[in-house]
Amino acid sequence: MQTGIKTKLTAGLLILFAVILAFGGLGIFYVKRLSADAGKILKDNHISLEYCNHMLKALNEFPEDLSMIPVFENNLKLEENNITEPGEFEATVEVRQLFEQFKKDPRGFQDYRRIRRAILTIEDVNQIAIIHKNVVAANTAIQATFWLTLIVVVLSLAAFTFVLNFPSVISKPIRILSEGIREIANKNYSKRVQWDKHDEFGKLAEAFNSMAEKLDEYEHSNLAEMRFEKNRIETIINKMNDGVIVLNDKNKILFFNAVAENLFGLQQQDTVGQYAPDIALNNDLLRTVLQKDGGKKLRIVTGGKENFFARESIPIQTDNTAGGIVIILRNVTPFQELDAAKTNFIATISHELKTPLFALKVGGQLLDDERVGRLNSDQSEILSSIRSNTERLLKITDELLNMSQVETGKIQLKVGPVKACDIVDKAIGAVGWQAGQLHMKLYKEVEDNLPVMQVDEEKVTWVLINFLTNAMKYSDSGSDIRIRVKEEEGHVSFMVIDQGRGIEEKYLSYIFDKYFKVPGTRERSGTGLGLAISKEFIEALGGRIWVQSIPGKGSIFGFSLATMSHAGQVNC
Repeated sequence: MQTGIKTKLTAGLLILFAVILAFGGLGIFYVKRLSADAGKILKDNHISLEYCNHMLKALNEFPEDLSMIPVFENNLKLEENNITEPGEFEATVEVRQLFEQFKKDPRGFQDYRRIRRAILTIEDVNQIAIIHKNVVAANTAIQATFWLTLIVVVLSLAAFTFVLNFPSVISKPIRILSEGIREIANKNYSKRVQWDKHDEFGKLAEAFNSMAEKLDEYEHSNLAEMRFEKNRIETIINKMNDGVIVLNDKNKILFFNAVAENLFGLQQQDTVGQYAPDIALNNDLLRTVLQKDGGKKLRIVTGGKENFFARESIPIQTDNTAGGIVIILRNVTPFQELDAAKTNFIATISHELKTPLFALKVGGQLLDDERVGRLNSDQSEILSSIRSNTERLLKITDELLNMSQVETGKIQLKVGPVKACDIVDKAIGAVGWQAGQLHMKLYKEVEDNLPVMQVDEEKVTWVLINFLTNAMKYSDSGSDIRIRVKEEEGHVSFMVIDQGRGIEEKYLSYIFDKYFKVPGTRERSGTGLGLAISKEFIEALGGRIWVQSIPGKGSIFGFSLATMSHAGQVNC
């Protein structure tokens, strides 16, 4: 059985690793031994010589300078605690005995020569020990040098053998495979790699040959037909009026049709295969398209005319994995033009209707005045119907005019400092009579010391009135409606809380869409624009609008507006 490349490589590295460990371990061992030998010389012998020198110097001062007695005493004690060599103890004992005699009669002591000879004996013992230990340390160094040299030689031979032999084990099959790959790159799919060894390269050679065989089969299959279909699809896409960009899963451009080339000012041959975000660094439109995920339409000037495009992205799925994305820029300019015409038409009609409707309203008010004349019950009922329908038509025209402002992006704001309580009072005043007719009670819950807001008072009041009107419309007679106003993190929040039928959760995300009405609602008189307009007004003022609802228990419609910077607080 032949050994695999992995096994060979592992074995070689393990040998080198073992040698390195042996070299390092032996080196550390001998360094520690040398250090210990040197330490013994310093601690056991050299320090004793120092003590003896200090005692001899003190002895030379006796008996003239008796202040050296403590010096002699201290060094003698240290020497007594550092006896390490044979014969050192006896000499130290003799020094102690003679020194004790000296301390009894310093002036009459005569054995200075004897005490000096004992101290010199201690020095001789330690000097002989130093010479012996130096010989031991030298032998240790020689031994360490021998073994370390041996390890270095073994390591060098192993490394040299490994470096000399292993590259050929790797390079030869790689060279053979490289030649085969070059042949495949040149479309010579008949090329086969011959490698008799049953190691990793043998398996790689088998895989290469299998790949070459499959490529050979593919080359001689219906490749021409596939190419024809690809070219036909690309032709169809190029004839489309919509811009089409195809990206792979790594965001590289695979395809640009002719419309996309015109829109982005790029050529397909210059962009295919390129990383799209890199190209987008110098192309504002491409950067916008790559970052944009639906939403508002793109306004692009092409051919000297303003055109509108809607972005649509289609993920490419291959075997449940992402294979890229197709970005389509659909030309919606005709629809945009029709929408603009519709908006202008509605705005014009609504504006023209306001004058006669207002005249009808004033006429109804005059007819209801008893100074003009009394009306019988039938006439009063007819007049009441005329007035209510006139009010409804005026409301619808107002909503349509507001919606035309929203759709054309020309919302006219009259921003100024406003107090929250003024908005609440005006809204309650506008719907108070209607609430009384429905036997509903309006409760005002406004916090004290609310900060002043910088908003359009008329539009914010309009939104609050719309919330109150809806709350009364979808609540039972006799219900309570609460208007709650409070400050939250630099914003003033307005909430209208009713006890109506509520809204199912699945409809809450659509409640502020244009023309949307909750399915099953009995009310048919509205346009479905009030909440959509409210959302646009509040967001135009930099605020946030929301709804919370529990079916059968009621709803909370609310919005938040920022307060003025450094504004004072006011009481309502």
